[in-house]
Amino acid sequence: MTQATITSQIPVLPKKEEGRRVLLKLSGEAFGGGRVGVDPDVVSRIAGEIAEGVASGVECAIVVGGGNFFRGAELSQRGMDRRRADYMGMLGTVMNCLALQDFLEQKGVSTRVQTAISMGQVAEPYLPLRAVRHLEKGRVVIFGAGAGMPYFSTDTVAVQRALEIGCHEVLMAKNGVDGVYSADPRKDPDATKLEHVTYNEALVQGLKVVDATAFSLCMDNAQPMMVFGLDEAGSITRAMRGDRIGTTVTGD
Repeated sequence: MTQATITSQIPVLPKKEEGRRVLLKLSGEAFGGGRVGVDPDVVSRIAGEIAEGVASGVECAIVVGGGNFFRGAELSQRGMDRRRADYMGMLGTVMNCLALQDFLEQKGVSTRVQTAISMGQVAEPYLPLRAVRHLEKGRVVIFGAGAGMPYFSTDTVAVQRALEIGCHEVLMAKNGVDGVYSADPRKDPDATKLEHVTYNEALVQGLKVVDATAFSLCMDNAQPMMVFGLDEAGSITRAMRGDRIGTTVTGD
């Protein structure tokens, strides 16, 4: 399938602010600013952009990766048991959740952290109905510890959470890339950015910006997604409000 076919029909999705509910997936690597750990300046900037979106009336839930601490798949390649490595990665996501919660609350945004692994001293358990109630009250809900099970990426968890709490759109904020490309732009100088792609096209062509299981779950449940870059200032706020940036991914 040619690029012309992929980009020939870009859907016009309604721009919503009041009553709009989104699931924002944040890259763990971004939290570290390219290093292991948490970069306070980066997390503060991200929190500020989320706060602006919430102030405009958008209900926002968040899933954070843990790549700035541990990646289960990479640890398993170095000899660790995959299951144990994945659990370490889940704990890394919780550290990022708590960091983001702190910076959001510094900016006046009421926030709750829910985790798929029970840790009552620092977070609520993952309860979808309670999460929805928090969102309705204007609170940001941050989901940590992935799915609570090994072998599931945080991309897939983001889609599952979005479906369960009834989000209008999944917003995949990526570090180092500003959308879906016809090939890896870091390896192929001829790679072109796609304004729109269907889930089926992404799967058939092996476009790997987002986990294939996440794409499949969205496709099976007609869940719209937008993939955009974190590097541009204000991109999170714009995406939350419904601006068409990056790449829109839909079922048709």
